[in-house]
Amino acid sequence: MNLLVVGSVAYDTVTTPSGRNDRQLGGSATYFSTASSYLTNVGILAVIGQDFSDVDRSLFDEHGIDVSGLETSEGETFRWSGIYEDDLNTAITVETKLNVFADFVPILGKHHASAPFLFLANIDPRLQSTVLDQMDPRPKMVACDTMNLWIDTAKPQLIELISRVDVLIINEAEARQLTDENNILVAAQRLLGMGLNTLVIKRGEYGAAVFDNDFTFAVPAFPLINVIDPTGAGDSFAGGFLGYIAAIGKRDQPTIRRATIVGSVMASFAVERFGVECLASLTKADIEERFNAFVDLTSFDPIKGSQGVPLGVLRDRPC
Repeated sequence: MNLLVVGSVAYDTVTTPSGRNDRQLGGSATYFSTASSYLTNVGILAVIGQDFSDVDRSLFDEHGIDVSGLETSEGETFRWSGIYEDDLNTAITVETKLNVFADFVPILGKHHASAPFLFLANIDPRLQSTVLDQMDPRPKMVACDTMNLWIDTAKPQLIELISRVDVLIINEAEARQLTDENNILVAAQRLLGMGLNTLVIKRGEYGAAVFDNDFTFAVPAFPLINVIDPTGAGDSFAGGFLGYIAAIGKRDQPTIRRATIVGSVMASFAVERFGVECLASLTKADIEERFNAFVDLTSFDPIKGSQGVPLGVLRDRPC
């Protein structure tokens, strides 16, 4: 196992302007592991209930995902129900039933504790810390996600966790809430000052921005005609991002830049159908084609040198 994700496996009921889908397979660990499975050997640490179907379990098997850490407990699987209206960047939660997830205590076996790359998906930061405590040796890279609930209810524990990880992946609203800064650049500087090497800010339909101690990088979202279900976009991005870095085995600037594109590629596929339906049916050719489309979308010639806009056309602005 090269990459371990600790998070949730869930059944979601999602309503969007495109329709409604009941009891679709979801959860942070599901989206993350499915996306990263195209890139590296990934395993999940999560809990499911006795109602979890063999058909849904087979998705993990078909993608070669290590499910030795997928615990089955008495009761029902975590359930979430939400609605997206015209603003597909914001979900309105209708109902959350933690079920077996309420008592989830991640216990790592030796097989999991030695994974060289770790993603702590969106769970209580106190649980995230207990997972990190069990890793031996410390992974080459540790990344984590969080949400507004934990910023409200466990901020000191979250800040302590951030000081121990390498990468934080959050959205703009969470970055502002966590730092009490409205300016996202100032917020990024404050978060990097907490001990991070890299901060990734997910910007929904506007793409993603990477703030590193050595560089800044931003990519747009891939232009899509039909966005069906954005539920797992963020976790799919994280799966592509960490999956690529784990596959390459290093975290230098070129790798992180390409990983951001790969993450955006996986997120763009995730939103094209409900649940993991699109994400689970990809081919290598699909991923390569969209990656290359991203390259075409974002490439341009420099303004200096023999290529690009001739300097002679530029004029000084009169003072």
